[in-house]
Amino acid sequence: METAEGDVESQCSSSLQPTSSDATAQMTLADQQAASSDSSDQETLVLNLYPIDPPVISHELNDVPVASNGAPLMGLTVTAENKNEDSLFKHSTTLTNRQRGNEVTALPATLDTLSVHQLAAQGEVTQLAAHLSRDRSLVNSRDEREFTPLMWAAAFGEIAVVEFLLEKGADPKALARERESALTLASSGGYADIISILLQHGVDINTYDWNGGTPLLYAVRGNHVKCVDTLLAGGADLTVEADSGYSPMDLAVALGHKKVQKVIENHILKLLKQKA
Repeated sequence: METAEGDVESQCSSSLQPTSSDATAQMTLADQQAASSDSSDQETLVLNLYPIDPPVISHELNDVPVASNGAPLMGLTVTAENKNEDSLFKHSTTLTNRQRGNEVTALPATLDTLSVHQLAAQGEVTQLAAHLSRDRSLVNSRDEREFTPLMWAAAFGEIAVVEFLLEKGADPKALARERESALTLASSGGYADIISILLQHGVDINTYDWNGGTPLLYAVRGNHVKCVDTLLAGGADLTVEADSGYSPMDLAVALGHKKVQKVIENHILKLLKQKA
């Protein structure tokens, strides 16, 4: 029995130990794998810094690019040697206006193409004078809203144009379609100097438009303290109310314009002292 057990153990041990031929085969296979790994490691890689079209490298494990040997390439952009060189350069895909077929349909406005009303609003005295030298009737011409050049100049605070147009015979008392006047527009815009000039030319200081607004009411609404003071000094009526029922003082209180209220109060006190 001992001999039988010894034979079995010897057979098992011999079956578990590789023979010389098997060991040689295993060594050969290992050498081949190592050689294959070495050849893969020796694969030529071209590292491009610029210009390139780099692939999007994701931080997720599944999206990390790998070489042929399976090693991950972190932070490197790898391209094969036989890659087309033209693809390394990025070509612009932005089209020009000519390539898109865009054409200029309207030329930008120039001073030569502007009307006298536009020139007055922009303060172009020289160009305005050239137009009036060819046709003096343009000084009181009206646009589609029945505004005159003087109204446009007053609305935009162009004091030099206002003085020039008045010298050329512009009518300071003209009214537009909604009964707007140069004085109303200057008061609404806050141009006290133009108000003074127009008052010197005898305009109606209490003129009203179809909204019931007077120059003083528009100056109060805009919180134009100097304009309010100028109009009151020129004799503006404090009792005239707008269609909404507000007097100048009521409007100043409702809007919270403290400085305007102070100017009106001082004017009232001054009138009371004169009567006393």
